[in-house]
Amino acid sequence: MKEFNYREIDSDLMIPEIMNLVSRIHEYKGKQELFMKAKLDILEAMLEVAKIQSTGASNRIEGIFTSDARLVELVSKKAKPLNRDEEEIAGYREVLNTIHENYNNITLKSSVILQLHRDLYSFHPSSKGGRYKNQDSIIEEIDENGTRRIRFKPLSAYETPEAVEKLCDAYHEAINECKIDPLILISKFVLDFLLIHPFNDGNGRMSRLITLLLLYQQDYIVGKYISLEMLIESTKESYYETLKASSQGWHENKNSYLPFVKYYLSILLKAYKEFSERVEVVAIDKMSKSERIKDLFDKKIGKISKREIADIYPDISVTTIEKALADLLKDGYIKKVGSGRATAYIKNEKL
Repeated sequence: MKEFNYREIDSDLMIPEIMNLVSRIHEYKGKQELFMKAKLDILEAMLEVAKIQSTGASNRIEGIFTSDARLVELVSKKAKPLNRDEEEIAGYREVLNTIHENYNNITLKSSVILQLHRDLYSFHPSSKGGRYKNQDSIIEEIDENGTRRIRFKPLSAYETPEAVEKLCDAYHEAINECKIDPLILISKFVLDFLLIHPFNDGNGRMSRLITLLLLYQQDYIVGKYISLEMLIESTKESYYETLKASSQGWHENKNSYLPFVKYYLSILLKAYKEFSERVEVVAIDKMSKSERIKDLFDKKIGKISKREIADIYPDISVTTIEKALADLLKDGYIKKVGSGRATAYIKNEKL
């Protein structure tokens, strides 16, 4: 029978590679107060953009789509959902907002997970929200020839309610002991949650929302300003590969958490690096808006579109971005590549 014992240290996780990731993330966490000295309008703009990006990316991973314009309207509550996909997007927005605003007052337990799942489907006229799965499931993969293969067989519907209870209890026991780093415990919890696969639908999205909840509760707040969901979406193949690797032997308590923990910690570290790069130039270097755009070309290899600049610096208006780009082009500091909607800019390396 599957057991959840987070109080014991996994020897395969106590390796330099994992410890270095944990140490680097701790360093960035220690700088959070410094980062938060950035101008309030910049942080607020980053927060709103991250909400949009997180909601869009987490749903796209599961094959749920809408247009960029509709996504912005749905997340800002300026529009009502028009179809099934938009209902699920609006539900994700609701749960994300709940976690952002109340994470310190939410205790992770089975009943709370069910409530969050219920809210995930609050815009959809279905009874599946807020209920554990009522039938056994399998996780399949389909190759390029259309051949289906079983990737993993989760716990049965009968075993699921008790397993989620035990999972939450094991997590709280380990967190309260302060013996093992919370970053490792959170990563292990997320893997086990995904492999229990407690719902008929919404397991991936719930895992990402719970990730944010647990990170915020341990004061790792980077997910508010940099979308972890979008970073996962951009590395989706690695996400599924590590999930598969760490699922081998899971039912027999012989699986290795290493591949998945390494992946999750790498995503968090990348988010902190991006957060640091975006706000340090304001909080420390006191750069102007045009100087920040120029600095972006110094730090980023390859081409950058106007849209990407706007996403990275949401507090800078499109007009200011266009003027800065025009000035940099005039000075020969950057050059234009592509045309029309494919227009982008790249640093002139001949300088």
